[in-house]
Amino acid sequence: MTENPDPALLQAATALAARLGTDDNHSVAAAARDAEGRVVTGVNVHHFTGGPCAELVVLGTAVAEGAAPLVRIVAVGDRERGVLPPCGRCRQTLLDLWPEIEVLVPGAGGGVRAVPVRELLPHTYVWAEHQEP
Repeated sequence: MTENPDPALLQAATALAARLGTDDNHSVAAAARDAEGRVVTGVNVHHFTGGPCAELVVLGTAVAEGAAPLVRIVAVGDRERGVLPPCGRCRQTLLDLWPEIEVLVPGAGGGVRAVPVRELLPHTYVWAEHQEP
C-alpha cells in the first residue's frame, strides 16, 4: 500500500467530478493511468437498468483510445464526496481485465492510498484462470 501515490491522477478525477454539477445521471468521475503515463477519464451513466459505473466507462475509453495497460485507477464522487472505493462489479472487472492494477481508495485521516486490486477481493475468482485452454 502506498499513501497518496498519484496526486495528478486524483486531481484529474476530482476536477471532472466538480464539473458534473447536479446532474443525477452522471455523479461519479474516474481517471486511470496507463503504463506510459497517459491519463484517461470518464463518468458513470446512471440509469434504472443499471448503467455502467465510471470505472467501467474509463476501461472502455482506454481501449477505444489505444491506451497502454492500465496501472492505476480512482473514482471520485460529485458534490465533494471524495474518493470512492469501487463496487463489487467494478472490483471483479478490474481484476479480470487488469489483474495488476492499483486502485486508489480512501485512507486514514482523509488521505488516499493505493491498493492492488487483488487485495480488494480476498479469496478471488479470476475468470481467466478458470477457462479451458
